[in-house]
Amino acid sequence: MNIIIINGPNLNLLGKREPEIYGNQTFEDYFETLKQKFPQLKLHYFQSNIEGEIIGKIQEAGFSFDGIILNAAAYTHTSIGIGDAVKAITTPVIEVHISNTFSREEFRHQSYISPNAKGVILGFGLQSYDLAIQSFL
Repeated sequence: MNIIIINGPNLNLLGKREPEIYGNQTFEDYFETLKQKFPQLKLHYFQSNIEGEIIGKIQEAGFSFDGIILNAAAYTHTSIGIGDAVKAITTPVIEVHISNTFSREEFRHQSYISPNAKGVILGFGLQSYDLAIQSFL
């Protein structure tokens, strides 16, 4: 089973950025943990701060992968283009957020991804990605 995790803007700063919200671990370190926990899967990882690159990766994986785990970060609340890309593909997408976006600023309560996602997991820290992987198994 081929699954890709696509992370959006500022998630390259995990481990440094607002540790009270996002924790102290880098995503690269956590990704290694996921690969060890799920050796039966082909896990892939992509991160970009650029909206068009995220859309391109969704389109690239969207007809050949078994699942996409998407944390579009701030683009979740602003990008109609990313929402449209999720709607256009056949690969199921799980929307993931590390924090509980509903306990934060009101603008974070809107998602352009959720209406076209298979499901949404948020608020469980990095474990949200683990739960998303389990949803595909």
